[in-house]
Formats: sequence, structure tokens, C-alpha cells
Amino acid sequence: MPSHRATALFVAALVCTTSLSSSGLRAQTTVTSERPASFTLDNGLQVVVIPDHRTPVVTQMIWYKLGSADETPGKSGLAHFLEHLMFKGTAKHPAGEFSQTVRRVGGNENAFTSVDYTGYYQRVPREQLGSMMEFEADRMIGLILKDENVLPERDVVLEEYNMRVANEPDERLTEQIMAALYLNHPYGRPVIGWHQEIEKLDCEDALAFYKRFYAPNNAILVIAGDVDVKDIRPLVEKNFGPIPAQHAIPEKRIRPQEPMPAAPRTVTLSDPRVEQPGLRRYYLVPAAATAATGESPALDVLAQLMGGGANSYLYRALVIDRGLAISAGAGYDGRALDPSQFSISVTPKQGVEFAPIEEAIDKVIADLAQNTARAEDLERVKTQLIAEAIYAQDNQATLARWYGGALTTGLSIDDIRSWPDRIRAVTAEQVRDAAAKWLDKKRSVTGYLIKDTAPKHKEKRS
Repeated sequence: MPSHRATALFVAALVCTTSLSSSGLRAQTTVTSERPASFTLDNGLQVVVIPDHRTPVVTQMIWYKLGSADETPGKSGLAHFLEHLMFKGTAKHPAGEFSQTVRRVGGNENAFTSVDYTGYYQRVPREQLGSMMEFEADRMIGLILKDENVLPERDVVLEEYNMRVANEPDERLTEQIMAALYLNHPYGRPVIGWHQEIEKLDCEDALAFYKRFYAPNNAILVIAGDVDVKDIRPLVEKNFGPIPAQHAIPEKRIRPQEPMPAAPRTVTLSDPRVEQPGLRRYYLVPAAATAATGESPALDVLAQLMGGGANSYLYRALVIDRGLAISAGAGYDGRALDPSQFSISVTPKQGVEFAPIEEAIDKVIADLAQNTARAEDLERVKTQLIAEAIYAQDNQATLARWYGGALTTGLSIDDIRSWPDRIRAVTAEQVRDAAAKWLDKKRSVTGYLIKDTAPKHKEKRS
């Protein structure tokens, strides 16, 4: 069985430090990969085929349009729990057969859960695609769950929670920041779930969730690799075509939305295991699917300007100029159905208090909100971002993740392919306006990670 990862940022932007001359950048084609073909079966399954004939391998990914934000209140962690249970077998293929087959043919597989989607993938020699597709279609409709395999897996998830969250102060801080940032939206729930709710999940919960959401009209099948669309369509029709649509699934996911932020919030996590204090600030900002025209690319550029490498404004201010920190960065994740986050992360130098660090952060933001960025800085970060998009097309699995993650969060194939052009079009004025509008402290939660040095009190014996 693959190692399952509960991560809310499976398709996170990578920071690329490669520099190209502006003239060289303009000479390049924005998108170097072949345009994917796309079609939809009568039962609603959307299929995206990304040809890549450089090696005789293929990546199959199936993305279900449900994540932790779609769970029933009071049953957090259910999407991730079901991800684990999808490897428990069907009447046709007992538990372990799918994974053993992948390994036997020299392939690899994994699964992932996010706030907005759950996905499963296999990377195998191209002649094995038909077998992989048959397995995947079978478990879309034929999963068998019983207490004897569900309850032990719940213990596995609880242990994962203990290892990845309960025993990791940094992850616990993230959990608490997200809960404070989202007052009403289910993005405030951790993907892995709350411990006290995970331990109550059972076979009935998992089966009900499976039957409710796992259906062809709630999924996107992405095939990337040494294939031709004319060969793929009959294969998909044969394996997925007979599966009926689930008509109770709404076409659009409707979730509780956030009220207008009214005040900045702070979270302090104190833990005796903390060896390195840290400061993080998250702002509530629009995702690409919810932003006004031009806003999301401007936030991408703003994040790169502020925290993308050693030449970024935060790094210069905090690490180089004032010597307050050993690291500083910023990020923006636009891949979400609903409002997302713009994040700032700083690791202070030993003995440095948080106050001067926050003062320096606020000054960088104020400067960006009042003044346009230098032309050479803007050109540099846009070059980095566009280069990242171009180089990402050299990896077929990355391409499959790129398209799957975007399509399940409200974007189109054209949106994905035109992203570099939208980055190139961002102006200094748009970046300034994004900083002024969205990096308002009222929209933020600041988290402090500190070491708990309080002595432990021993119980008195009578």
C-alpha cells in the first residue's frame, strides 16, 4: 500500500531561482507542452489526455471533487479516512491486489487528500494502462468495507495524526492558525481531522460518504504520458462508461462563506519540544477561481517579490539588512475553490523578539502598498515564475498534477495554459494595489511558536 499523505497543498507553487534575461524570456514559447485533449463521457466523467512521448510510461490520476471542506460537520477527517479505505479491495479485486500489481510491473502509486479534492495515481509502463484503468474503475463503484478492515485503519489514521500533528509543534501551529483564520468556512478544519472526531468515524460513515461522492460525474480522469487520445477514449468508455452517474451530486459545491474580517487575530503555541521559535502570518485572500481579473496573478507576483529567495524584500529586510532572522519567505496558493491564504513565515535569530520582526514585516508591506516596485525587481520575479511554469512541463507527473489540481478547483485548461501570460501582464500598479487591498492586518492571523519553559509539577504522593 502506498504512503498516504494528508496535505492541503498538494499542488503548491515551487520557488524557482533560475534567472533568464528578459529578452530571452520573451523569445520563448509560453507553453511548450502539447495542448491536452479533453472529452466527457455520457455519465459525466471528464477526461484529460496529456500526450508526452519522450518515455514509454504513463501516469493515470483520478481526481474526485471532494475534500475535507465537503465533509459532514462533526465528522472531520472523513475524506482522508476514506482515501485510506479505498485500498481495502472490492469483490473483484481483494485488498492488496491493486498495489501488488503496480509494484510487479515496476510502477509506483500514491494517494492524497486536500481541502477541495482527493486523488489517486499510478505511474506504469504504457502497456499496463488498461489494467490500471480497470482497477481504478472497479473501486469507484465496488469498494467493500467491513468493521474488521475499517476500524484498524482508523487506528492507523489516529497514529498518523499523532505523528504528523500532535507531536509536531509546527504542524499544530498551522492547525491553530487555520482554525483562527476561517471563522465560518470549513477550510478551518484540518484535512486529517480533529482527533476526537476521527476516533468516532466508523464503517457506516465511510460507506455513506463513498456512495455520496464517488461517482463519474464527480471525478476527473487525467492520463499523461506516451498515449494518443484516439486510443484512450475507447479504453475509458470500456472501463468507466458503464458506471452510472450519481445525480444527487450538485453541479456546484456550495459552502458557508467567511464574513468580512473585522479584526486581526493572534495565536500563540507554547510547547516544550520547540527548539526554534517561529512567526507566521496568514492573510485571507481570493483564490484564482474567486479573484477579480488580474488579482490572482498580482498576488503570485507579490508573494515572489516579498518572499521568493535571497533577493526578496522580506529576506533583505530581516536577514541581510537588520540581521533579525535566519530565514524569511512568503507564499500564495491560488488553487482553491474558495478564499485562500497569503502566508509569511519567519525564523528569528536566537534571542530576537517577535516585535522588531513584525515591525519590519509591516514596513515592507506598507512600502509595497504605497509605492510601485522597482522595474528590475518586477521583471526578475516574473521571469522566475514564468520559468517555473515552463520547466514544470518537462515532467509528465507534474503536468498531470498541474491540470488535475486546477480543474478540480474551478479553473479551465485555457486558464492553466495562459497563466504565464497573465503573470507577464502583471503591472507594478496591480502589485501595489494587491498589497494595499489584501495585506490588511484586519484580514490576518499571526501565529507565534515558542518554547514552553514552565517547570513540570510532579504529583504529590500522600
